[in-house]
Amino acid sequence: MNVISSKDNEIIKSVKKLKEKKYRDLENAYIVEGIKMVKEAILEKASIRQIIICDDCEKSDSIPKELMYEIAKYDCTYVTSKIFKYISEVQTPQGVLAVIEKNNGSSDINYNEDIIVALDDIQDPGNLGTILRTVDSVGLTQILVSKGTADCYNPKVVRSSMGAIYRVKVIECDDLLETLKEVKRNKFKILVTSLGDNSKNIYDMKYNKKVLVIGNEANGVEERIMNLADEKIKIPMLGRTESLNAAVATGIVLYEYVRQKLEK
Repeated sequence: MNVISSKDNEIIKSVKKLKEKKYRDLENAYIVEGIKMVKEAILEKASIRQIIICDDCEKSDSIPKELMYEIAKYDCTYVTSKIFKYISEVQTPQGVLAVIEKNNGSSDINYNEDIIVALDDIQDPGNLGTILRTVDSVGLTQILVSKGTADCYNPKVVRSSMGAIYRVKVIECDDLLETLKEVKRNKFKILVTSLGDNSKNIYDMKYNKKVLVIGNEANGVEERIMNLADEKIKIPMLGRTESLNAAVATGIVLYEYVRQKLEK
């Protein structure tokens, strides 16, 4: 078995490049790392192009045998621990990562779902990953993101999505406003989160055939989309805090949708 020990190896250079968005876009691929994420990629039948394994970790049995049996069915490359640390994004790598093809093959929106989440320039990777995880947790399968939103395939987003990245289709919109106009033509109403006095309580809304737009952490939803909205909504707060983290706010609204759905 050949074990790669050089940073100049073409496979290593190509994997290293995937840390940058422009190369992820060019290759239409991204990296997932760790035992749980690789195992879930296999279970979810993600389009795995390649799996990189640390030779020392494989010898020490730190990767479970049953996972190694599954990994062996794919195109595998073994590297030294030094090289694995060189391409790894984490402080204490588990010795396995995979190159996955993005799940963005079709930009068609599924209008059969009750609610669609749209992100208007969300910047924080942790927020974005948590929102993907929350969208997945309530049984939704797609998300609209503006061009100014952080890259959904950024390693930090992928890690914090906890596997949701495999199940939620990311629809990247060149112009979110125009996409939302198209969604409205398909009989959906636009809800935007806003702290204004004329905003409705989220618990007074019916969440059927709605698009929930979550705005930028600092500036909120942009004015053009505000003007397009059918309703402005806000989360009632009893304390002195005026606003919530974007991911927390998304979770609260989506779980009101879940509560209404269960009530039926």
